[in-house]
Amino acid sequence: MIDLPVIPAVAEVKRKPDWLRVKLPIGKEYAQVRSLVDTHKLHTICESGNCPNMGECWGAGTATFMILGNICTRSCSFCAVATGRPLAVDVDEPNRVANSVKLMGVKHCVITSVDRDDLKDGGSIIWAETLQAIRKESPITTLETLIPDFRGQWDNLYRVLDERPEVVSHNMETVKRLTKQVRIQAKYDRSLEALKRISEFKLRTKTGIMLGLGETEEDIFEAMDDLVANGVHILTLGQYLQPTKNHHPVVDWIHPDTFAMYKEVGMEKGFKYVESGPLVRSSYHAEKHLFPIEGIL
Repeated sequence: MIDLPVIPAVAEVKRKPDWLRVKLPIGKEYAQVRSLVDTHKLHTICESGNCPNMGECWGAGTATFMILGNICTRSCSFCAVATGRPLAVDVDEPNRVANSVKLMGVKHCVITSVDRDDLKDGGSIIWAETLQAIRKESPITTLETLIPDFRGQWDNLYRVLDERPEVVSHNMETVKRLTKQVRIQAKYDRSLEALKRISEFKLRTKTGIMLGLGETEEDIFEAMDDLVANGVHILTLGQYLQPTKNHHPVVDWIHPDTFAMYKEVGMEKGFKYVESGPLVRSSYHAEKHLFPIEGIL
C-alpha cells in the first residue's frame, strides 16, 4: 500500500465560495443510473473522484465509467481514488460496461481508468476490449477515452488509439512547476509526448488542468503554449477541490471571471475549444467536444 503524502498546512483558505455550491443528486433519472451502476458492479470516476457534477450528469442519464478496478498504483496528491495494490484484472468487465451502456442508452460514453503500472500492458488490452465491446453492443454510441500515460510505453498507447475513439483525453492535471508535487509518479514532458502522439494519430486530442493548486497566471499561459505546440485541440479548466485533509490543499479559489479570461486567452492561443469554469471536470459536457476539426476523421 502506498500512503498518500501528508501535505503541510498552509495559511487558512477562505471558506468555499458561493459559486462552488452544487445541488444534491436527486430525481428519477439519477436513481435509475444509481441502480444500474450498483447492479452491474461498475466503478465510476463520478463516485471515486468525488465529482461535484455527479448529480447533474447522472440526472441527465449519463456517467463516466472507470475500468480496471478502483484502486490506483499511483499516489497523486490531488486525487480521491484509493491507492494500493489493485485486484486482478476482471476479464468480463468490457462486456459488463458495454451492456450497461446499451441499457442506459448512452449516446456519448466516457471511459477512464486507474493507472495500472503493475501490468505489463498497462491495462491497454482491457481498454481496447472495452471499446470493441461497446461498439458491438451500441454501435451508435460515440466514445471518449480519458487514458493514463502508460509510463511512456507507446505500444500500449497505440493499442487504444487503434480503436479510434472519437475523443482521446490525457490530463496534465497541473502546470509544469507543480507537476512533481501534485503528480508524484508522472512527468510533465511524458504527458506532453502522449498528447502529441494522440494528435499525430489524427484523433481529437483533449486535456484538463486543475486551478487553485498554487499555480500562477504565467504558469497557466506556459502550459497553454506547450499544449497548443503539441497538437492539443480541447482544454478543460476547473477548480481543484481538496478530497481530504491529507491531500494537496486548496491554495486559491479561482473566480468565474478569471476562468472566463482563461477561456478567451486559450482560444486566442489556438485551442479549438476551451471549457473553463469552477465546476468544470474532464468529462463535463463532453458531448460538446465532438465538433468537426480539420484533419480529424
